[in-house]
Amino acid sequence: MSFSAQVKSELCRQSVAPVCCAAAEAYGALLFANAFTHQELRIITGSGDFAQRLPRLFQKAFGFGFDQVRPGRGGGKTVLEITDRAKIDAVFARYGCDSGLLLAHHINFGALEEDTARACFLRGAFLAGGSITDPAKRYHLELVTDHKSVAGEAFVLLREMGFTPKETRRKGHYVIYFKQSEAIEDLFTTMGAPGAAMALMSAKVEKDMRNAVNRRVNCDSANADKIVTAAQAQLEKIRALERGIGLEALPEELRRVALLRIANPAASLADLAALSDPPLSKSAVNHRMRKLMTLEA
Repeated sequence: MSFSAQVKSELCRQSVAPVCCAAAEAYGALLFANAFTHQELRIITGSGDFAQRLPRLFQKAFGFGFDQVRPGRGGGKTVLEITDRAKIDAVFARYGCDSGLLLAHHINFGALEEDTARACFLRGAFLAGGSITDPAKRYHLELVTDHKSVAGEAFVLLREMGFTPKETRRKGHYVIYFKQSEAIEDLFTTMGAPGAAMALMSAKVEKDMRNAVNRRVNCDSANADKIVTAAQAQLEKIRALERGIGLEALPEELRRVALLRIANPAASLADLAALSDPPLSKSAVNHRMRKLMTLEA
């Protein structure tokens, strides 16, 4: 089961009572559904939990269910429809508009005055038109609707609730989205999915730890490469001095460092310092090695 499906499953475990909350959730589902016209109400969902919840939700909100519930094309989805004109008129009236006169959908904020109603509205919107990517990969939650005004007004609603969403348009659809893990966690908690919020937090911690380990490994690897490269250059210089003036001609302190490098071709300067007899500081070894590198063979 995808993470998006898990979130929807948790949201569907919320109670559908009282009537005002059921109506608010149904409102969100309809405005982010596949069809909400004076001829047809149609919701298509791939969530089995949501498909089971919708009839109970509509029964609580409006006092009636769907005219038809059937499998969608290709399987895996459920189509729930209302075509009875009296039922459709009752749904439109519940949200303060006349289905025969409606030119474009708008959110009736009067139906969402309470914080609980707004949370239920967002839950319905996510269940019908929302999705989230696997947080182990990236953080991206979106709500998609076909109604321009609804998208703009939902954006405003979210801002009034303290969220900072972004919006765009994709293939004729209007998209509200979040890319910050903390904002998505807060939204899940508001909608009634605290378990999903905790799962997102855990995924973020795990990802941050994995990234930190990778950065450390990459850093260590880069440092190791630098040590090997520097050591190779030092060895080449020492061999050139050996062939030229001879190591016996070097000052005693430089000759000892040169012999240490020959004996430990892959050691770091810190390791050479510890191997010195008597032990030297890393800076002392570095200083002597620098002097060696400037000598003429």
